[in-house]
Amino acid sequence: MRKQLLVLFVAVFLGMLFVIQGTSIAEQKGMRYSITVAKFENRSNWSGRWNLGDAWGAVLTDSLNQAGRFIVLGEKDMRREAMQEQDFAASGRAAGGGKKVATGQMTPAQLLVKGNITHFEDGTAGGGGGIGFKGFRIGAGGGAAEINVIMYIVDSTTGQVMASKKCYGKVSKKHLSLGLTKGGFSGDIGGFKKTNAGKAIEMAVDEGVAFMISQLEDIPWTGAVVLTKEGKVYVNRGEREGVEVGQTFCVGKAEVLRDPDTGEVLDQSLDKVGTVKVVKVKEKISICKIIKGSGIKKGMTVLLPD
Repeated sequence: MRKQLLVLFVAVFLGMLFVIQGTSIAEQKGMRYSITVAKFENRSNWSGRWNLGDAWGAVLTDSLNQAGRFIVLGEKDMRREAMQEQDFAASGRAAGGGKKVATGQMTPAQLLVKGNITHFEDGTAGGGGGIGFKGFRIGAGGGAAEINVIMYIVDSTTGQVMASKKCYGKVSKKHLSLGLTKGGFSGDIGGFKKTNAGKAIEMAVDEGVAFMISQLEDIPWTGAVVLTKEGKVYVNRGEREGVEVGQTFCVGKAEVLRDPDTGEVLDQSLDKVGTVKVVKVKEKISICKIIKGSGIKKGMTVLLPD
């Protein structure tokens, strides 16, 4: 009898777990936006032996990756290093083995997330179970951590702030987990998240990421025509961005109206010339057929229909 009850309990538990996971996957469906994380400025009065802005950026990047709605590009310093490496490889000073260096293929970000850390407190006391951070030890003994951050979502093309959010996280010592792995934040984000400081940052990050996802319906998802050939239109968005066979896109010339005095974006519109339907999808591109209109050319903007 006990064995039967145990089997029934496990079955019910696994069923609930499947429903929860199914819901999570369902919530992740939708078009994905390319995004890059800019360095967050630490404008709080806190300073320590580890960089608060770097910690926030790493946790935010990790959470965006796991959200399922974003293609997370490297931070500015990562992309700068990648371009420097490309330049070095193309200089003729590196052993290429006959391989041609590919440049000009960095994925552009549709969105940029940046902001300011306005308040931070870390009362974590030293003790056993601490983790390393860039050669230092962050104690795991006790105390509380608190953080306030203002986050901005920016259109990388126009520089316009699309939305903003004040994020908050606070964790006391009773939420602190022990048994931390070695390596610390610099080598183990999971370990850093087990400290009070890491948990508070993750709480505020999760609030910010949830807000960003809630704003995506109001942020235009765009692509571009990269080739027209034999009646087919090739768009620079594919499986990676969530494009599916059967979807339709509006195609046209994007017009941005700016204030001549300040350069501020006043309005954006699309001078529509046609509509296309996706017939084949690859990782980074989708191949479409024209179902309405004419005059579609390389470089034109692609939008989801209203």
